Amino acid sequence: MQIAILSFDGFNELDSFVALSLLNRVPGWHAMICAPDATVTSMNGVMISAGMRLDTLPDMDAVIVGSGVRTRQIAADEAVMARLRLDPLRQLIGAQCSGALLLATLGLLETVPVCTDATSRPRVEAAGVRVIEAPFHASANIATAGGCMAAHYLAALMIARGAGEAQARTVIDYVAPVGEKEATVERIMSVVSPFLT
Repeated sequence: MQIAILSFDGFNELDSFVALSLLNRVPGWHAMICAPDATVTSMNGVMISAGMRLDTLPDMDAVIVGSGVRTRQIAADEAVMARLRLDPLRQLIGAQCSGALLLATLGLLETVPVCTDATSRPRVEAAGVRVIEAPFHASANIATAGGCMAAHYLAALMIARGAGEAQARTVIDYVAPVGEKEATVERIMSVVSPFLT
């Protein structure tokens, strides 16, 4: 699996880095930060090198669109949006919080119930999308998560869909807090499992 974690300037570190770390724990998988330029700076000033650029998106098996403080400006930037070539018939596509606004702008969420954070909800609804009060939802190859601490749901779904539920449980168990491993695995998988069939 080749996975792009789409991150723009002002990106939320929790969205991008949590998913990146979890997905790269699957043997043979390769997840990288994808950005418009060679470097990208987070909302808290963390500058990193992008592992890939936007022109590689069509070649990815999966894409996660992270959130950030500049999502509205990005959604309004026609030149940037034209570079986001995603194919939900072939790719597994996830969005975290305000990342749902970018999927809505691309026309990928017209009939899909969406999860997002409380701050982004009015903007996503204004784009004509139905937002539900839930941490995670998936429909076919589109998944959305709401809340900074919901990145593990997107990662767990992608791992379960691409490498099996047992592998998803193994990855979650590895990163779960000591003394809470079993409870953490069961909680995350109870949210994700209904969307695996």
